[in-house]
Amino acid sequence: MSDTSDQTIAAARAAYERITGARYDATYLTRRRRSAGAKRLGKRLTRIAIADAAILSGAFVIGLIVPLGIMGATAVMALLLAVTAMLAVWPADAPIAPERLRQTDIRALPTQTARWLDSQRPGLPAPAVLVTDRIGVRLDTLGAQLAALHEETPATAEIRRLVGEQLPEFVRDYQRVPRALRATPRNGKTPDRQLIDGLELIEREIGQMSEELAQGDLDTLATRGRYLEIKYRGEES
Repeated sequence: MSDTSDQTIAAARAAYERITGARYDATYLTRRRRSAGAKRLGKRLTRIAIADAAILSGAFVIGLIVPLGIMGATAVMALLLAVTAMLAVWPADAPIAPERLRQTDIRALPTQTARWLDSQRPGLPAPAVLVTDRIGVRLDTLGAQLAALHEETPATAEIRRLVGEQLPEFVRDYQRVPRALRATPRNGKTPDRQLIDGLELIEREIGQMSEELAQGDLDTLATRGRYLEIKYRGEES
């Protein structure tokens, strides 16, 4: 196939993805990010409320024993303001380290992996970020499905291998490539293109896992024996 044909197909594919995916990305994914932000804000406010309540309770108990006076009340107010300000600007919960994902409880694994993947967005090319958004949606669905599964089953082992090991390892392998070389073709593909293709494959795999879980077909999920080998699909290592 000629280069012109390749470019034509690539342009058509891009146009199709823009048409079919624009609304999805602009609505559901935006709503998902806002929901995640609201949850983080809710946790932050809860921590502030608990800390302030603890300070006031302690001041009340101390006041029953020793009158606080104006100086004591001022100190309590200053402590309240300091703690509130500190918790308000304190960084949000850091995502779990990828090395710990494989030990995470299977029911929490999709959520933890999604949080880690979100934290990697600034270092990924824009097309790959769109794929990670779709993976995040898949992981949300998978997390809800895993709530009723037992920790140690052949089915969960396959999920853990893909979500907790292969996905983060693949992204980290890409991140080890020097930035100056990520757009340089190697074996017919650039590292950026390999990243996008691999993430799309992972997205499809997670989607198939969700379908099998929805159908209750745990035997198929456990025995299909699909090992992604993303870095070696028809290419040299």
